[in-house]
Amino acid sequence: MTDAEETSATDTAQAPSEDAGPAPIPLLAPREGVPEVTATAAGLAAVTAAFAAGAGPVAVDAERASGYRYGQRAYLVQLRRAGAGTALVDPVACPDLGSLGEALADTEWVLHAATQDLPCLRETGMVPARLFDTELAGRLAGFPRVGLGAMVENVLGYALEKGHSAADWSTRPLPEPWLRYAALDVELLTDLRDALEEELKNQGKLEWALQEFRAIAQAPPAPPRKDPWRRTSGMHKVRRRRQLAVVRELWQTRDQIARRRDVSPGKVLSDSAIVEAALGAPRTARALAALPGFGNRMGRRQLEQWHAAVERALTLPEEELPEQTKQPAGPPPPRAWADRDPAAAARLSTARAGVTAHAERLNLPQENLITPDTVRRLCWEPPADLSSEGVAEALRAYGARPWQIEQTLPLLTAALRAAPSA
Repeated sequence: MTDAEETSATDTAQAPSEDAGPAPIPLLAPREGVPEVTATAAGLAAVTAAFAAGAGPVAVDAERASGYRYGQRAYLVQLRRAGAGTALVDPVACPDLGSLGEALADTEWVLHAATQDLPCLRETGMVPARLFDTELAGRLAGFPRVGLGAMVENVLGYALEKGHSAADWSTRPLPEPWLRYAALDVELLTDLRDALEEELKNQGKLEWALQEFRAIAQAPPAPPRKDPWRRTSGMHKVRRRRQLAVVRELWQTRDQIARRRDVSPGKVLSDSAIVEAALGAPRTARALAALPGFGNRMGRRQLEQWHAAVERALTLPEEELPEQTKQPAGPPPPRAWADRDPAAAARLSTARAGVTAHAERLNLPQENLITPDTVRRLCWEPPADLSSEGVAEALRAYGARPWQIEQTLPLLTAALRAAPSA
């Protein structure tokens, strides 16, 4: 990018129009037809050679089997590049796609909602050095709807079929209509990228987007969640430590079974059943079987395991019971600020109002202008140095990108100075 292209956005940037126009053209099949699924080492070598010899960015997508299988692995990887056409690769038959990833190492990857697909692509050995995220580009450009179908329709004038997004992609063989859908997901992705790049350039936001894309590409893999069982739906009903122990034991037992069977944990035992068992604390297998979720056929097969898990929890020594609440890693919930620290509450109110107003002027979501967590942390514990450089340094430490600091520094600095720090 030249210096002349690195223009700044102004407060009068306008959101793209989605006024009703000509009816979108249905996109029913890929231009070159639906390719055969690559499922052999020889086929993968041919795809790798073809894509290495291609030109320009490569469109990449992945299909998972969320809700059907354990984990978030990829069950189909789709690629398209000028000069290479479209490829559909089976990462079950070809689990190591490292050679393909290396062949595209110097190529910009175009993905839609990149953070959703990058973890499962990383498991196959495919990791981009550079990327363009069309969903994030749409957010920064001010589009109110940023799903792939909506973006292709509003920007390019084509209607994509989206009927198989929630399918069980671990199915083998994959039905032809699913493969056609999968191929179409990358058919126009590079065209969409080019149109969005032009839109962002016209709005003076292209450099902002490039900074965001670099941050995504350079981000390390997310660490495993601590105490993932605490995310069980309905946990707000569970208030006692002994009940928490029941949730933990049942959750861990369910996870072991789901992993072993390679099925979604929710298909083994529902979250609602776990919570019911925690609240009821049944002491016998018969009492457990009478609870919702444990009387079905699958529940009965594992009834002894579920009962053993509940018994472990009910007989744990007091000192081994989980704490009622996990220590928060950051500030307390904002609703508690007014009582605990009125000055911090005043700072947060001023900062939020400023961020919201400026995001509206720039026609982008406020969470993309600056993350709400960053604003909360900054207002709860302001830096000792409230100069512009001191606040900027704090924002950098929280991971804010240069463009975000440039756009929010004046209003956040003013918010921190408007109320006493202590």
